[in-house]
This record gives sequence, structure tokens and C-alpha cells, in this order.
Amino acid sequence: MSDQYSQISKIFEDKLPQLSEAILVRQSVAPTELTEKFNDIGRLRALQDIRAQLSFLSEAVATKSPSLFTDYVSWVKVLLSGRGIPVTDLAKNLSFTKDVLREMLPVDVGDIVSEYLDLSINGLDESPADPPTYFTPDAPLSDLARQYLDTLLQGERHAAARLILDAVQSGVSVRDIYLFVFQRSQYEIGRLWQMNRINVAQEHYCSAATQMIMAQLYPFIFSGPSKNRRLVATCVSGELHEIGIRMVSDFLEMDGWDTYYLGASTPAANVVQALRDNNAQVLAVSATMTFHVRIVEDLIRVVRAAKDVGNVKIMVGGYPFNIEKDLWRQVGADAYATDALDAVDVANRLVTGE
Repeated sequence: MSDQYSQISKIFEDKLPQLSEAILVRQSVAPTELTEKFNDIGRLRALQDIRAQLSFLSEAVATKSPSLFTDYVSWVKVLLSGRGIPVTDLAKNLSFTKDVLREMLPVDVGDIVSEYLDLSINGLDESPADPPTYFTPDAPLSDLARQYLDTLLQGERHAAARLILDAVQSGVSVRDIYLFVFQRSQYEIGRLWQMNRINVAQEHYCSAATQMIMAQLYPFIFSGPSKNRRLVATCVSGELHEIGIRMVSDFLEMDGWDTYYLGASTPAANVVQALRDNNAQVLAVSATMTFHVRIVEDLIRVVRAAKDVGNVKIMVGGYPFNIEKDLWRQVGADAYATDALDAVDVANRLVTGE
């Protein structure tokens, strides 16, 4: 990553507590429906939300990737629209943020973060307030995917599991179940939560149930011939969104790889030890939250410097890498995969050198 922009981001981050306080004060003197929302949730929660926004902005600056912040703001627009907050309020609050940062940061730092904020404000009218469903009629297994998610939202995980097991036993491939039912359902769950149509408890229930059902499919996954290729799959420290990397691990198992799945929030030292213990050829690293991108970079730096595993090939993936297509190069990875299906091709190419 750019040293200059990383230094700018560091200056920014060192003042996050003071900046958050000042932004909250600025918002309170020019009330909007959004600032009233902050009053409803309480001062501490409001400060947490402001700091989260600033963390997204800081990460975008550090990686010199304005799209990471503009995409985040577009996501917030949908979130607030689903809760009755007009987009004009979001624009005002972003303007308040820009004013505070210009006042409290060195001129060169304030100029750069202001550019990122201006891009996000100017793009608000173009981003949709009502993103379309992921259950398009022409998608493979669309009826099954919709029925599966509806069943989960009714709290019937056992019935949802039966739907999947019946489909597999009738000849639907596990790979298609993962791609067209599980993956699309997870995207749709995120969309519904973002639009305030389901709550956090429902979102967590559906995700946990899907992981349970994935485990029930393992007899169909661990049945093919081995390629004698080994991979460690992990989320970075602090990252709790693990279904995507679990799908990557399972897809590679279906392709004949031996995988060692570490799951969510794994410290770098433990990742290195897992690479050693399993004599891995490839490390797959996932990050869903934008403010974890530099943790990915730190993990890669630790792996590269570690004895006996420095030559392991590293593949990254997750939401920020799909938004900023060249980000994988900035963090020092060898490749990036868009999803589990793509990860199979990428991992095999990394081993063969093709």
C-alpha cells in the first residue's frame, strides 16, 4: 500500500475518539431525522456508529481506494432508507463530518479525506435506495432458494434441511446447492436486513442454520479422489463472517484438495502454525469488512516472513476485494478469487504455475 496514504490514515486514526465526539456535537446543533435517530439509540451507540464510519473512511484512504468508502455510503443509504431516514439527512451528516475533519486534521490530510467524502456525497443520488432481490426468476434453482429462505425465516431449520437433502438425493449437485441456494440466500438475507425487513436475530438464525445444513452435506463432499494438494482457509483476526471462506474450503474439498479450515477470527501466529503443521501449498484468506483489509495485509506480511512457510501461495477474497479489483495486489497476495467457484480455478493455477 502507499506509504504516504498509510501515514495520512494513521494521523486520522490517532484522532478517532476526538473526531467522533466533535462530529456528534456538530450534528446535534443542526438536527435532522438522522441525528434524532442517534438520540434514540443513545450517545455511546451513536459514537460507535460514527467511529465505524470513520474507520471505513480511514481504510479507504490507507488503500487509496475511494470506491471502498463510496460503496459503504451507498450501503448506508439503503440501510437508512429502510428505517425512514431521507437521503438528504445522510448527505448533511457527511458534510458535517467533512467540516469537522477539515478543522481538526492537518491541511493535507483534511484535503484528501474531504475528496473521499465529496465523492460519496456526489454519488448518493445515483445509488439505489431499494436494491433488487438476488432471487431472480431466471437463476438456477431459484424456486428452491426462495423456498429454502422462506422456510428459515419461519424458524423451521429442520424443514429447510430436508428441502436441501431431498434435492441432493434427487440429483442436484452439492456445488449447485452451495452456489445457487446457500450463496444467494445469504446475499438475500443481507439485503433484507439492510432494508429493515428482518432483524438481527433472524439474520443470525438463518446464517447459523445454513452452516448446520452445510455440515450435513459433508458425506457428499468428502468422497472424491485426492489431488494431494493442501490448503489452509481462514478469516483474519476480528473477522466473524465465515460462511464464504467455509464454502471456499468445501469447494476445494470437492475438487480433491485436503483443506484445513480455521474459521472466523484466527490470529496470525495460529495461521502460520497451521500452515506448518499441514505442509500447506496455498493459504486462502477472507475479509468481509472493509476495515479489516490492512489486517489481511499484516497477516500476509507475517506469513511471508515466517520460517518454512514464506513460499506458500496466498489467495484472498471477500467483499472489499470484489469492490476494488486491484486491492489484492496492494495487500501483497498472489491472487484473488471472486467466490468459491472461482477459488477452485485460482488455487489450482497457483499450484501449477499456469
